[in-house]
Amino acid sequence: MCAQFVETFGIRHFQVQYLFNIFEEIIAMPSFDLVSKVDLQTLDNAINTVSKEITNRFDFKGSHVVIDLNKKEYKVNLEADSDMKIQQILDVLISRSMKQGLAAEVYDLSKEPYPSGKVTKKEVPVRNGIKQEDAKKIVKIIKDSGLKVQVAIMDDIIRVTGKKIDDLQEVIQASKTWNVGIALQYINMKS
Repeated sequence: MCAQFVETFGIRHFQVQYLFNIFEEIIAMPSFDLVSKVDLQTLDNAINTVSKEITNRFDFKGSHVVIDLNKKEYKVNLEADSDMKIQQILDVLISRSMKQGLAAEVYDLSKEPYPSGKVTKKEVPVRNGIKQEDAKKIVKIIKDSGLKVQVAIMDDIIRVTGKKIDDLQEVIQASKTWNVGIALQYINMKS
């Protein structure tokens, strides 16, 4: 193949070989993707487990309790008699979700419960995907760490590429100590 380039373009053999080496390095660089995805079936199982547990608890007998998962909008709608019961449901939700393999950071608990008639309601959005501002924070953290990797944002995925797989493993280890407020998973590891 090198001979064809030499004949066609009049380029010296060592120049063609150099270009091929650069091309192979670019294609064969190890990489992985940082994502924040929630498996809908696992989330549904966690919500069903919480519903069963809450209906069987003594302190919730005869109380108005609704735990509903909106699968299209990734939201958990909670209704209970009081703010205290909403907090108890949230505690059970987080603990059961963690047993199902979901991180606590999956739930956005920033919205406050609001009274609606005789009941108290709370919407709990489920974080699915990395928002652009969170992605920029993560890229800044990786670049400030001084590790020899390249980082690219692709929609809700962050691709990390490096010359050596050890550099990627250092990024993974470092990312476990970051406090970015979202659950991160590592997929598509290519070496």
